[in-house]
Amino acid sequence: MYNIQTIAPDIVYVGASDRRLAKFENLFPIPRGVSYNSYVILDEKTALMDTADVSVGAQFLENVAAALNGRGLDYLVIDHMEPDHAAMIEAVLLRWPGVQIVCNAKTVPMLKAFFPGDAAAIEGALLVKEGDTLELGKHSLSFVMAPMVHWPEVMMAFDTATGTLFSADAFGTFGALGGSLFADEVNFERDWLDDARRYYANIVGKYGVQVQNVLKKAGALPIQTIAPLHGPIWRKDLAWFLGKYDLWSRWEAEDKGVVVLYGSLYGNTASAAEAVAAQIGARGVANVKVMDLSVADVSEAVSECWRASTIVLASPTYNGGLYPPVAALLDDLQSLGLQNRTFALIENGSWAPMSARLMTAKLEALKNCTVLEAKLTVRGALNAAQEADVAALADAVAQAVNG
Repeated sequence: MYNIQTIAPDIVYVGASDRRLAKFENLFPIPRGVSYNSYVILDEKTALMDTADVSVGAQFLENVAAALNGRGLDYLVIDHMEPDHAAMIEAVLLRWPGVQIVCNAKTVPMLKAFFPGDAAAIEGALLVKEGDTLELGKHSLSFVMAPMVHWPEVMMAFDTATGTLFSADAFGTFGALGGSLFADEVNFERDWLDDARRYYANIVGKYGVQVQNVLKKAGALPIQTIAPLHGPIWRKDLAWFLGKYDLWSRWEAEDKGVVVLYGSLYGNTASAAEAVAAQIGARGVANVKVMDLSVADVSEAVSECWRASTIVLASPTYNGGLYPPVAALLDDLQSLGLQNRTFALIENGSWAPMSARLMTAKLEALKNCTVLEAKLTVRGALNAAQEADVAALADAVAQAVNG
């Protein structure tokens, strides 16, 4: 059975959700699944805005056919070539052989690489660039190039008739859609924001400069609706979500808060981390979150580093180096270019603690980040004689948060 819904005049949602997929990009856990959004514009000419992942391919094709209701398909607009949105291109070309591909020049080599058997359709593509328009009748699509948000060929399409921005992967989030298609129909801040932040930080986070460029372009458009390729559609409170993207893409903390991230072999480093977290909270710092890096996925820890202004890292010394989950997090933070944070360090080593020095060396690669002078060194297990050391570190963290 098809499952379609009108999101704006003449614009029909034809996407589908996958609740079986365990890991997005075979990397990021998605216990709530994910949606693959696609849209059909019905006018004098018809246009399909991107396709979907092969996992929902049958449902997607049924939805498109239902939306067209016997009409032909004139254009297939390709905003993004990642396979979770482009896998069904060949199936669309076979089902509607008269369709013309609309894309930009950077998309063409990718089309040829993924679909070498469709040379004629690719050669006949209508190539667009920044500011070009595609007239469908009452609806006119204006194209906004968005390179490296988060692939080089990415573009967005703005429908001037309805104020709908087809935003590719920008403004997307993990999570399958339920009975509610729009962000204002759910409690987004409670139920979706963590996944939206985790999606941004891990998928797009490296490209903050490019996101800022797109936000400047978007700011000049009279946007009424944001239709992303993943997650709920935005038609209200756009400024609130755009504000989140502005913060995230400038690597500014979302909260004046603390996240304590620890790795621990036998529980002693965990105990020290918990003691420091409790003392930070006792100093009036709200929203102190604690995570075990051996249990939490690294993508969740990365998301918390995007949220919090101050990050406490606790690691044992392991084979003369850092405990592997801590090292993996720091490598990710460096790769994603986290900036503008304050770090506090807890180290443990039964005979030769050196993890604070090793963590500091990795943190030096991050821009505009500060490592607090106060640190906590544990030799095996925290003891009562170190209460003053715990208090001193908690004082320093509280001061960093409260300014």
